[in-house]
Amino acid sequence: MLVRLLMLSKRCPFPDVREKSEEILSGVQMIQVGNEDAVMHTLFADSFATLGRLDNVTLVMVFHPQYLESFLKTQHYLLQMDGPLPLHYRHYIGIMAAARHQCSYLVNLHVNDFLHVGGDPKWLNGLENAPQKLQNLGELNKMLAHRPWLITKEHIEQLLKTEENSWSLAELIHAVVLLTQYHSLASFTFGCGISPEIDFEGGHTFRPPSVSNYCICDITNGYHGVDEIHASPTGSIPSTESVCEVEALMEKMKQLQECRDEEEASQEEMATRFEREKRESMFVCSSEDEELAPTRDVSRHFEDTSYGYKDFSRHGMHVPTFRVQDYSWEDHGYSLVNRLYPDVGQLLDEKFHIAYNLTYNTMAMHKDVDTSMLRRAIWNYIHCMFGIRYDDYDYGEINQLLDRSFKVYIKTVVCTPEKTTKRMYDSFWRQFEHSEKVHVNLLLVEARMQAELLYALRAITRYMT
Repeated sequence: MLVRLLMLSKRCPFPDVREKSEEILSGVQMIQVGNEDAVMHTLFADSFATLGRLDNVTLVMVFHPQYLESFLKTQHYLLQMDGPLPLHYRHYIGIMAAARHQCSYLVNLHVNDFLHVGGDPKWLNGLENAPQKLQNLGELNKMLAHRPWLITKEHIEQLLKTEENSWSLAELIHAVVLLTQYHSLASFTFGCGISPEIDFEGGHTFRPPSVSNYCICDITNGYHGVDEIHASPTGSIPSTESVCEVEALMEKMKQLQECRDEEEASQEEMATRFEREKRESMFVCSSEDEELAPTRDVSRHFEDTSYGYKDFSRHGMHVPTFRVQDYSWEDHGYSLVNRLYPDVGQLLDEKFHIAYNLTYNTMAMHKDVDTSMLRRAIWNYIHCMFGIRYDDYDYGEINQLLDRSFKVYIKTVVCTPEKTTKRMYDSFWRQFEHSEKVHVNLLLVEARMQAELLYALRAITRYMT
């Protein structure tokens, strides 16, 4: 009860509730929610009313209110509105998905929610204690999380034709969306260094949910990082090298735009550049690239703990390129989801578009900058790592715009988020604002979610035809 009051006194967007909680806990000192602007207050109030808390993910995403509004709307629909799956199944699937990446933050959130909606506590002792129907989802969960290119229509058939434990198509679509949502949310959690909630283990000491010395929570106190533009992530005076890094990136963007205007590569050359970039992405790895043994608290929620991300061509394995021209979200996936789980296709489509198109026309200290080329390079690099190719994109641009440290961060956050470190976060785009790095993470998680969905939905489509 005391930790609940503590959370309410610091994170409730309603002044009367905060004041009463503070009256009870008059001796507690902590960063307050209450000085946010009108837009943020509305988002905080909606989040609190929906979830019963103002969590750290929301406090970080609020850097980008337009995206946060879409995210919260999608979360609310997937977890609480009428749908094919019962409420406790939804939260349990969220637990299964987050556990694949050892994301104890999300696991703990949904353990509480699972119990709150009447879930059986015995299921939390391990996946083997859950209904066979949920256990059967384990194979699809691990493949989506780590190697989605291996999913076939046979995997879909096994789930849909298992007699008394079978899934309906509508239920399976709901489950696939939840799995991909929580795999990608695990990437965001690790990519932004989200701390435990203040009423969870390790959270009551209150460490700001930030991967550097800048406190993300300061934004709710009316401080919007005016001085942040002039400070490096470590709080020191920005180096000439990091300033030059921004200038060099902008110059490359200008040169690439000029090259686009002058000449266009042939289809054969574009295909060659894609294969080269896909091949090179296999060799992008960090010095921290070592196996992490999941804790028992997390690993009990999934099977086959040794199964993880593998690059396409390791050990002689070859996976055909997935051509977006043959199966795309816009032309195929969107309509399939909307047909089987009404309105969700629209919600996901809105979320994808906001993340992809979001811009403030700034780069670090520079204003009035067209960042579309850079955003497209980030999105397409992620899809390239998953073997997904856009015929109309010149993959030669990626090596020009994304340096090695940035590629290491992207690949780690997207493919093995549990291995993300503060050093990786600090080493790329050193002169950019924290809000811009959060923006990068929004691109990473939405591109990853769409890639997983494309493979799963294509397999479902092939099963249906």
